[in-house]
Amino acid sequence: MMINQQKLKRQIQEWLEEDIGFGDISVQATVAQDEYAKGIIYAKETGVIAGLEVARLVFTSVDPTLQFRSIVKDGQEIQKGEVVAEVEGKAASILTGERLALNLMQRMSGIASMTNQYVLRAREGSQAVRVVDTRKTTPGLRMLEKYAVRMGGGHNHRYGLFDAVMIKDNHIKASGGIKQAIAASREFIPHTMKVEVEVESLAQVEEALEAKADIIMLDNMGIEEMKKAVALINGRAVVEASGGVSLDTIARIAETGVDVISVGALTHSVKALDISLDLNQRKR
Repeated sequence: MMINQQKLKRQIQEWLEEDIGFGDISVQATVAQDEYAKGIIYAKETGVIAGLEVARLVFTSVDPTLQFRSIVKDGQEIQKGEVVAEVEGKAASILTGERLALNLMQRMSGIASMTNQYVLRAREGSQAVRVVDTRKTTPGLRMLEKYAVRMGGGHNHRYGLFDAVMIKDNHIKASGGIKQAIAASREFIPHTMKVEVEVESLAQVEEALEAKADIIMLDNMGIEEMKKAVALINGRAVVEASGGVSLDTIARIAETGVDVISVGALTHSVKALDISLDLNQRKR
């Protein structure tokens, strides 16, 4: 999942308009236009950084003359107190862009940090398993949140409703059954697209196998039932585990032999990483 620069630039303009409105009154009242400074951006806690390029685009959207320099790279583990970037130029411009830049970096770094924790725990159970995100993202921030998951060592599930078929319980009910839903999907989609089906029992696993699903999602299954499902599937489909996944359970889930573990908490229950900016004032 790469960042679409043109889309991001449009979003940043909208977010800046939301924040600035008809002008940054505090800056206009207190900061001279000829005041120049350097902003030091640093971490106030340990984690994995993400969103440096996003922060750069925020500052240069406010003022193209601002100079932004990354000290570390996205995906890098950072320590409390470590400087991650610097921005230099008009103090007024730095202060106007500060909050949006930090908000986005903090959110993205929080996701990257949490993802990294899940990936490390999952590897205790299996080195091969993939930890992936879900569509439980913040509206308007999906592109950045899914990018942050990758920076934390995770992988992306489908981006939206348009790039893969995922047949869930309500689709099954509406279409009359797993076999009917998969057959209808095969008729509708191109040969290049995958079909995933959500199952809740071993009987449904068998149905999905008979209908030749590409991916079978084991939804909220217990560990022992999950092991039986993996054995039953026996490599005939990609196996995904979902539901009830936490840092305490993910290693045991990985031990069952599933290929993928999807975790909604990576994006819907994340705590922002504390990142701050201090201004070093200087006159020119």
